[in-house]
Amino acid sequence: MKRCVVTGGVGFIGSALCHLLLSDPETEVTVIDRMTYAANPATLESLKTKTGFRHIKADVCDAARMHEIMAGVAPDAVFHLAAETHVDRSIDGPADFISTNLVGTYAMLEAARNYWVGLGGAAGDVFRFVHVSTDEVFGALGAEGVFTETSRYDPSSPYSASKAGADHLARAWQRTYGLPVVVSNCSNNYGPRQFPEKLIPLMILNALEGKPLPVYGNGLNVRDWLHVEDHARALRLMAQRGVPGEVYCVGGGAERTNLQIVQEVCRILDARRPAHAPHEALIEFVEDRPAHDFRYAIDPAKISRELGWSPTQDFEAGLEATVDWYLANEDWWHPERERGYQGQRLGRGR
Repeated sequence: MKRCVVTGGVGFIGSALCHLLLSDPETEVTVIDRMTYAANPATLESLKTKTGFRHIKADVCDAARMHEIMAGVAPDAVFHLAAETHVDRSIDGPADFISTNLVGTYAMLEAARNYWVGLGGAAGDVFRFVHVSTDEVFGALGAEGVFTETSRYDPSSPYSASKAGADHLARAWQRTYGLPVVVSNCSNNYGPRQFPEKLIPLMILNALEGKPLPVYGNGLNVRDWLHVEDHARALRLMAQRGVPGEVYCVGGGAERTNLQIVQEVCRILDARRPAHAPHEALIEFVEDRPAHDFRYAIDPAKISRELGWSPTQDFEAGLEATVDWYLANEDWWHPERERGYQGQRLGRGR
């Protein structure tokens, strides 16, 4: 796997994957990213000096351009991460989610198929299309149980419905056309370089500024947390050793309620930046998100058993390191707060 295409490579998970792939000096990475509001150019700044790195500003919905890029790059693997991802924004404006997540996935699958059928031989056998999805396609769990590769799809939001549709397209292209697709369903990611609309960076930045820390409902919704660098390792393994047609669930085994996450961020900041301490006093319970799934949890037994993957990051240590990264990298996140999103409430659906 020497030449890779990463769609959405300037995003949170995509950028972590690019940093990992380019740690091998023999690997070439072409990023396709149309640079939406959530794409920060500084995210991949340190990779620009690497001879194997290239960024093409393009929209995955542009089918002709995707065919052109695939033919020009001639990749061994495609990692498809380009997506609209924020549930709250999908409630307020679902159209972009249907376009990027469904039409964009279709365009990428067709571009990959057109390229792959011309390979043949060993090159065709090696090629992989890694489609990156989410545990949210499975809907909500009760207090017990975990999601597995055979869990029933039951999406609740426009975001998760669009990702569920994209998953079905990817699996259908493998079954119908033989395209060597591997699908990943992951749990909530955290770590450095995450756009500040998501829970952990939003709480960090609001707390630093002494702003309210909005917690939906009673804060007891549960998520399974996975460090983004562990996720990137899993995706690389899927491209190297994943079996076409297979699905792999990737989870960090770190279930926490949303309120526990916010309280832990407050505890860390009380020690690191006590200006607004106690930061827990900033917590504000707000109107719940419509159709807010109660609990997600992933069983990663299959990827552990078949590909030898397991998470390496302890959650508490990983969260502290994440807070420290935001404290040390104001030059990354401050322009994001200045140019538009300043922590305001999204997802009311009104």
